[in-house]
Formats: sequence, structure tokens, C-alpha cells
Amino acid sequence: MQERLDFIKLQPRQWAHWEPLRGGLSAHKALQQRYPQADVWLVSAQPTEAQAVLERVQPAWWQPARWTGPRVQNALPSDGAVQMVWANMQLHASAHPQTLLERWHRALSTDGFLMFSCFGPDTLLELRSLYAQLGWPPPAHEFTDMHDWGDMLVQAGFAEPVMDMERITLTYETPERLLVELRELGRNLNVTRFAGLRGRSWHGQLIDALRLLARPQEGGRLSLSFEIVYGHALKPQPRMALSAQTEIGLDQMRQMLRRPANKL
Repeated sequence: MQERLDFIKLQPRQWAHWEPLRGGLSAHKALQQRYPQADVWLVSAQPTEAQAVLERVQPAWWQPARWTGPRVQNALPSDGAVQMVWANMQLHASAHPQTLLERWHRALSTDGFLMFSCFGPDTLLELRSLYAQLGWPPPAHEFTDMHDWGDMLVQAGFAEPVMDMERITLTYETPERLLVELRELGRNLNVTRFAGLRGRSWHGQLIDALRLLARPQEGGRLSLSFEIVYGHALKPQPRMALSAQTEIGLDQMRQMLRRPANKL
């Protein structure tokens, strides 16, 4: 996602980091260095998480940059307030992704852009196969294909979506470490998942089953594959629906006639 920004001419004056704790503080700091004069909104469903990020990325109270530098605040930007929305590993964890795309679209100003990543359908293939062999419900919901994300972006009002993907393999020393990371990466939205609480015997069965993911070529470490989908899209100039008689307000006319200085 950082590399894609090298090809985008627009320099945002304000940008929003959606769920910055999950999106990664290292990426946040890199974005602050790239756009040192830009105001930043930290958006989180849990206010305490956004406040924790704010305390870690904002200069200390005795540093002049805290008072003279760009604003950093844990708040939801108003409609049209930002020129970039940065959302790393968010969409696959949303039960209503189309609604989330529409919220991002509203937050952006005209000619602003969205940068996002999420899991693709080839994620956790080894774990899905293992669960199927044992007769267990799927370990995760089905992840959306990048072509479908492109269609959903257009439906949400975005233009010129560009999608890409890559596959990576992560290895783990123990089943316990693998489970910790899976819980950190997201949640299981599968409607057929077990609805109650699992017992100790189930946890033991799960640990034993996960050992089957060990691969000799990986030195006996447990192996899982992930498909990472990357995308970015532009919020275009609004189009007016015309009829035999159409009324256009003065502000709408100004916005339609304004020629943007920068584009993707």
C-alpha cells in the first residue's frame, strides 16, 4: 500500500486512518512522515483503542510539534473532510462491507482516494481443508474475490478502482502461537460457526489437529497461506441526474465547474 502512494499525485491535507491499531502503527508513522503537514483522523469502533493510538503517535505535551504541527484527533471525520482514507486489513472483518465502503466514500472529498487491503478467498486454505476433514464447521467466513471488491467499489460511488493481490505463507513454531495470531487478525463471521462455548477437551483436540499443519520443508513449523488483496479508488466529481427540467443549486454548479488541480 505504501508503494502505491508513489504513483498518486494528490497530496492529502487531511487523511483518516481507519482502525489504526489493527492497521499498524508502523504504517501510521510512515504515513505521517510522507505527509508531515497533513491533519490526521484516527477512526476506531472502540474509542479506547483510538485514544491509545493517539497517545502513542502524538508528540509529548512539552514538544513544540504537539502545538504547532498538524492536528491528530480520535474522531470521525465529517462528510467530505479528508482526501485519503487508509484502511489496512479492514473489509474482510466487516459484517456489512458495502455499508463500510459507502461510509468511506462519504468521508472523502471529491477527487480524494481510498487505500485498502483485506484477505482474499485463498486465505487459510490449509486450515479450511483440515476442518473439513475432521467434519468441523469452517474456521472462517468466505473471503471476497478482488474482482467482486472492484464491483462493490463502483456500486458505492468510487471510480477507477485498481485491484491487485499477492499470496504469502506464514509459519509458526507452535499451535498456540498460531491461534494467538489468528485471533489478532480478525474474527469468524461464518453463520455456521459453533454458537456456544467450547470446553477444555475441544481445545486439546484443536491443538492436536493443528500439529498436522507442520511441513517438513518448513523445518517442522506449522504453515498457513494468506491471499492479500490490495485496492485503491478515486471519489469522482458528482454527476447530476438530468431530466427534461433540472434544478441545480449554486454550490452544486460551482462544484461541477471546478477543475481539480490534482488527480490520481
